[in-house]
Amino acid sequence: MSTTLAPPPVRPSAPSAPGRRTRVLALPEARWALASTLAFLLALPLDLTGAPAWLYGPLYVIAYAAGGWEPALEGLRALREKTLDVDLLMIVAALGAAAIGQVLDGALLIVIFATSGALEALATARTADSVRGLLDLAPTTATRLSADGTVEETVPTDQLAVGDVVLVRPGERIGADGRVLEGESDADQATITGEPLPVPKVPGDEVFAGTLNGTGALRVRVERDPADSVIARIVTLVEEASETKAPTQLFIEKVEQRYAVGVVAATLAVFAVPLAFGSDLTSALLRAMTFMIVASPCAVVLATMPPLLSAIANAGRHGVLVKSAVAMERLGEIDAAAIDKTGTLTEGTPEVTEVRPLPGSGLDEDALLALAAAAEHPSEHPLGRAVVTAARARGLSLAPAEDFAAVPGQGVSATVEGCKVTVGRAGEYADETSGTMILVERDGTPVGTLTLTDRLRDDAPAAIAALTAVTGTSPVLLTGDNPAAAAQVAADTGITDVRAGLLPEGKVDAVRTLQSEGRKVLFVGDGVNDAPALAAAHSGVAMGRAGSDLALETADAVVVRDELTAIPAVVRLSRAARRLVAQNLVIAGACIAVLVVWDLAGNLPLPLGVAGHEGSTVLVGLNGLRLLRESAWRKAATGA
Repeated sequence: MSTTLAPPPVRPSAPSAPGRRTRVLALPEARWALASTLAFLLALPLDLTGAPAWLYGPLYVIAYAAGGWEPALEGLRALREKTLDVDLLMIVAALGAAAIGQVLDGALLIVIFATSGALEALATARTADSVRGLLDLAPTTATRLSADGTVEETVPTDQLAVGDVVLVRPGERIGADGRVLEGESDADQATITGEPLPVPKVPGDEVFAGTLNGTGALRVRVERDPADSVIARIVTLVEEASETKAPTQLFIEKVEQRYAVGVVAATLAVFAVPLAFGSDLTSALLRAMTFMIVASPCAVVLATMPPLLSAIANAGRHGVLVKSAVAMERLGEIDAAAIDKTGTLTEGTPEVTEVRPLPGSGLDEDALLALAAAAEHPSEHPLGRAVVTAARARGLSLAPAEDFAAVPGQGVSATVEGCKVTVGRAGEYADETSGTMILVERDGTPVGTLTLTDRLRDDAPAAIAALTAVTGTSPVLLTGDNPAAAAQVAADTGITDVRAGLLPEGKVDAVRTLQSEGRKVLFVGDGVNDAPALAAAHSGVAMGRAGSDLALETADAVVVRDELTAIPAVVRLSRAARRLVAQNLVIAGACIAVLVVWDLAGNLPLPLGVAGHEGSTVLVGLNGLRLLRESAWRKAATGA
């Protein structure tokens, strides 16, 4: 007969960090892009339906002005530095299109550029928000003890010095990196090491700033200056990796300087040479304007963007949020993968995987599990909650527990049906296992053991096999967890290269070592401790459901539904987009070449030049939209 028990006590939690998320419209780039886009969308139907020009003309002016002034300023700054970029060329091309009556085409080009700039500004701001918010994990104050330990003083954590002794009460966040002098407890240090379970802490053990203390009180000697703590180093690593990461740009941006200079120089020549040989001013100007229009990179820009944007939209429909066209392009370049364990390949929560009664105990598996769950029912520890969950999953009834007590770092005890039951460390009964083993005793006599492990995601083996096929080499497992747990997960998924016990900087070093060998590394992770590696990698993918804010903002893409098999699929989709980009560039380049030669060698009528230029733009745009089809994702998902 089951009995309703009182709810378990609630562990006090540290105050949540204040929100620092930049609002989209707080960015001037976003406000100008929005104004430009709205004006364009209002003008477009009026223009296409033949409304009077005085109705839509002012709207186009707003679209040009709102979206074009910032690229124009950037272009002028580049000119002052004796360089020329596509920003200025785009503005000139847009104004040139407007001058010959192609106002809509010029406005569309302005809107594309303004929106792209706004998205880049937003991504930068959000990453900065998360880096600043990470500092809120560490408490702002700590309880410092006097030399004799009798006087307590609350001080700002940034005033702590190496050698100070601080008191960490139950449920508090630890204020500095240090070593335990007195007391026993457990610490949730998933933010630092990624370990799925709280780690027992006894005198001599290392603790980290920002990690959450369990139910025991600790006296900790500070061993690192607060500015050098692991949590502070994570912030530094993310910032440095974001700044030093070589900027990957779309094709047109890579060649923009030479292309822009070439078009401007050629336009001036097309104007000046005929004029020098006696051509009239109007004819020379018209030829030069025609040349600039047909040579402008509108088709090249659209050759690049539609395939990548279509791939982004298709991936989004299937649970992968890719943050930008640049991020989508980068995903297709990777040729090596590194992956986190806890919360990425595994669920990140413990579950009972083995129930083993000891000979002579008189208990079967269900009876042993019910006994342990009854004692653990009031516990707030993750292991205790996992035992109770396992018992309920089997439909077992739990006897009421009395005289419950939790001993930090040791386990729990309670009186169940008149017997004293303890559940805690396995001690001599522990075997070589990748999980956590706990011992159940009744009236001081061992009666059985329970093994708990972090459950592997169902699709992890298939995802690792697919990533191996995509990159040509098996992924590297990078984890802060212990070597035994890492080795078991590697064996279950087919990974051969395992690097365990890594702090955040260790993961960054591993990624950079791979990249120093000429590899373009994809890193997949979920936690705060993964953020530096996500930033340092060529491409970073974060798990969406349990991912930390910092990981989600630092990554180039987010797997919203935590489906690991979507990662190799989006890599293949990116490669398909890159192939379409190459096709489109050939088409656009050929059309531009034909029109330019016609204008230079013959007499290309302006309307025909505009029609040919816009026709090629539409053609490459439609070609790029092929990746919106459902079949494109199915092909990427199956590797067909």
